[in-house]
This record gives sequence, C-alpha cells and structure tokens, in this order.
Amino acid sequence: MKIKKVTGLLMIAGLLSIAANAHAEDSFVAHNTTKVAIKQMLVSQDGKTWGGFDIGSGIKAGESVTLVWAASTDNENCKQFVKAVFADGEEGEPVKFDFCEKGLELEF
Repeated sequence: MKIKKVTGLLMIAGLLSIAANAHAEDSFVAHNTTKVAIKQMLVSQDGKTWGGFDIGSGIKAGESVTLVWAASTDNENCKQFVKAVFADGEEGEPVKFDFCEKGLELEF
C-alpha cells in the first residue's frame, strides 16, 4: 500500500516538474536601462487594445527581471506589441516583439 502512495506522489512531482519547465520556456528578460522606474508594462496583439502584464511593484531603474507569460495566454499570437509606463507618467513607444523567440530580452 505504501509503495503505491509513493509512486503516485513521484508521478505527481514529475508532472509538476514538466509543467514548470513548459512555462519556463515562455519567459523573457526585461531590462530597464532608463533612470526612471517602470510601473507598468502594457501588451497588445493589435496595437490598439492594451492589457497589463504583471510586473509586481515595478522594475527599478537599471534593474533586469525575468518575466513569465501566464498560461492563459497560450493561445495568443507570438508577436505582441509592448510598451512601458514609467513612474513619471511617461509612456514608451510600442514595439513589436516575437515572444516565441528563445532568449528574448527587451530593453526599455
């Protein structure tokens, strides 16, 4: 009976590991090369309708962070427009990126 329980737990751990690795592939690095903190990142498939990307409390000036797409976006296009909203209220120009590209790094 105990062997079945341990085997079941190992199978669950393996599935969780596979799921974690799948989402790790959907990550990218964002570099804030400015002197102002980024408070918000906006993302759009068409450049007209914008949604927020969760960056927590923001990206400090000079900081780089690794961000991961939510699983709910799995059916969206790889190419997305992105723009930053800075702590001083300024918005960056939207730039289109291919988020299917491995090792993608964005600079603001």
